[in-house]
Amino acid sequence: MSTNKKEQRLRRSRQTRARIALQRVARLTVFRTNLHIYASVISDDGSKILASASTVEKDVRAQLGAAGKGGNVDAATLIGKRIAERAKAAGIEKVAFDRAGFAYHGRVKALAEAAREAGLQF
Repeated sequence: MSTNKKEQRLRRSRQTRARIALQRVARLTVFRTNLHIYASVISDDGSKILASASTVEKDVRAQLGAAGKGGNVDAATLIGKRIAERAKAAGIEKVAFDRAGFAYHGRVKALAEAAREAGLQF
């Protein structure tokens, strides 16, 4: 059985999502690519996205400078703050962090810590 990197990450994410589903709380999910990082707050039943933020947004790219680099820790920190503000605006204080099978390290960790500092509880 040969599994590639993406399949392994998706397998890990399924385990996490099954555990989060039992908690009956909105989840803050993260997706990262080499160039960008995306964050979404998804309702507890998984039916709709309540808030989202990413480095592909025009005003975020302007904030990140000339190259609009979204693949670094500074960009992830900015997105963490933005997703926390938008979640709070949508009336969400408490979430479960879904790292989608990515290691809690680097950009994923920076996003989580920035969201916590901005007042999101998880």
